[in-house]
Amino acid sequence: MQATFCSGIGFASLCLPLTSVAQESGQNVAGLNFVNADIESVIKAVGHYTGTTFVIDPRVKGQLTLVAEKPLTKEQAFKLLTSNLRMQGFAVVTSDGFSKVVPEADAKLQGGPTQAKSVKGDQIITQVFRINYEAANNIVTALRPLISPNNVINVNPGNNSIVITDYADNMRRMSEVIALLDVPSNPEIEIIPIKHSIASDVATMVTRLSENNSQAGADAGKTIVLADSRTNSVLIKSPSVARSNLVKSLVAQLDQPTTRPGNVHVVYLKNAEAVKLAATLRSILGGDSSLSSTSANTSNNVGFPTNSQNNIGGSTAQGNNIALSSSGSNLSLPISSNNNSLGPTSGSGGFIQADPATNTLIITASDAVYRNLRGVIDQLDARRAQVYIETLIVEVSADRLNELGVEWAGATGDSTSNYRLGAVTSYPNQNALINLASGNATTQAAALVGKGLNVGLFRQIGGQLGIGALAHALATDGSSNVLSVPNLVTLDNEEAAITDGQNVGIITGQYTTATTGTAGSNPFQTIERKDIGIKLKVKPQISEGGTVKLAIAQEVSNVGAPVAGGVGITTTVRSIATNVLAEDGQIIALGGLIRDDTRGGVEKVPFLGDLPLVGNLFKYSSQKRSKVNLMVFLRPTVIRTAEDSNSVSLDRYDYLRTQYLRSMQNETDVPFLKMEKGRLMTPAEPSSADKAKSVNKEGK
Repeated sequence: MQATFCSGIGFASLCLPLTSVAQESGQNVAGLNFVNADIESVIKAVGHYTGTTFVIDPRVKGQLTLVAEKPLTKEQAFKLLTSNLRMQGFAVVTSDGFSKVVPEADAKLQGGPTQAKSVKGDQIITQVFRINYEAANNIVTALRPLISPNNVINVNPGNNSIVITDYADNMRRMSEVIALLDVPSNPEIEIIPIKHSIASDVATMVTRLSENNSQAGADAGKTIVLADSRTNSVLIKSPSVARSNLVKSLVAQLDQPTTRPGNVHVVYLKNAEAVKLAATLRSILGGDSSLSSTSANTSNNVGFPTNSQNNIGGSTAQGNNIALSSSGSNLSLPISSNNNSLGPTSGSGGFIQADPATNTLIITASDAVYRNLRGVIDQLDARRAQVYIETLIVEVSADRLNELGVEWAGATGDSTSNYRLGAVTSYPNQNALINLASGNATTQAAALVGKGLNVGLFRQIGGQLGIGALAHALATDGSSNVLSVPNLVTLDNEEAAITDGQNVGIITGQYTTATTGTAGSNPFQTIERKDIGIKLKVKPQISEGGTVKLAIAQEVSNVGAPVAGGVGITTTVRSIATNVLAEDGQIIALGGLIRDDTRGGVEKVPFLGDLPLVGNLFKYSSQKRSKVNLMVFLRPTVIRTAEDSNSVSLDRYDYLRTQYLRSMQNETDVPFLKMEKGRLMTPAEPSSADKAKSVNKEGK
């Protein structure tokens, strides 16, 4: 049986003969012969033959040549169509009951199948690969060049899996590559005892060599070499047997007896201070005799011969000494039988000298004692953590004062009278009328006028009676807001202090001495300088779990108002001294002070001040209220690595730069930082570690 499908394009007419040929397998086959045919017509013709419903995107336009040299089955015809569409930049996405033909760039956004078993050929599918042994990020680096440019590959670090959207035939190749890469590494940890060298030195050297041979960023494939100072052995964990054998061969070549005679060793310290560490090690040698038991009977000890006078370390028969100074000066340690000597005797473990210039330790000891000392040195010479402490000090105060009163004065007669009768009202806290009367009009009166509103009245009646009155009213409102944010960084178990204020002179004494042979005197004063302002002292101690113990002494002081009749100045001090525990990054309140002080009083003339209404003319009332709120907050942040320190520094720099740029937006504002005109603070450059992280994120 024969059938023919025709497709007309313009003036050309192309026909597709479909011939049912009886094969041994009993399958139906057809010959395809499309030359420069309309792509939509070809897709519909193949869909009619294969029984597939195609949904064609309107952007799928152009011509397509589809020619088969021999008859094809339905499956073969479908594969041939998808392959030709792929070369034209289009993709087929199979869904439930139909297939979509879309541009290749949009194929990953369509809802296609998620398994490659049921889909073949050049169809777009999405598949999830779960990685069991290797790091997914490392495998993605190897697979990315194999992915089509318009398709995607992503990593889900949560469950260490890879999500790929690509063509079905390429997906099967990806599956095979992943199976070859995702293999278990060498799970065994090998322990190699070190006989002649120091385990930490061997581990450091081998690690450097391994890092040079490994790719940057391949964390999962990195060889790990650690030193165990207690057993003087090296622990090796490698992803492959070949690399493990390479590391073991390096260890064997480095663990050789020294060819240099003598027992003088130089240890370069990385973090510890050589002077302080030398003092600690000398205490160990002086208090622990077990370190020297192996070298007490050694006759060929170069540093400590017992019968030779040409020794390095000294002998018991001579009073020679060796300089062991913790500060660079000469500290003579005599080699004698005195048990209280700071230096070791002929049977002791060795000598230790610190070189502050190079921060090194020079140790003269036998190999056994030196290995024991190196175990202690490696543990003490560790990077110490730091603590970044942010403090917020807020003080809000408000003062309010109200005063109101009337003073009276009167007298009979005039200046020629022999006898005069007078009366005056005087209050202890306000004697403005008397002060004015006693003051000189040209020099003192203006200074003696009280603050606020002062209204005076004087009346002379018939030259015989004079009455004066002075009314005084004063209202005072004062407020202040002190906000300080002292921040500092210090090492673990190291005290740090910060002070922000003024150095004020305070008179502590006055003396007058008579000069010899004259009637004169020599007055002088003693003055003590004192820091007034904000002070903060803190000593952090970091526990293993990240909890920070803080010994804190915080003080806020300022110069108060002068006291009438007093000598010198008055200072107010608010301080907190406490020990607290805080988690890393936790905000805690160190303490708070809320003070509300209200004072008031009424001064009046007896009987007259009690009269209704009129009695107010014979009263003097005052009311003062002072309110102070002081709160102190603190947040410690533990800095363990260089990346943590760089992150904190960049954060503070960005804050400073933001404040500066904000102040420069308005020309009337005072610049936050004085810089040359036209120059702005440049953004902080990230460290090499941050750059590597950003590159890895972009690669993902």
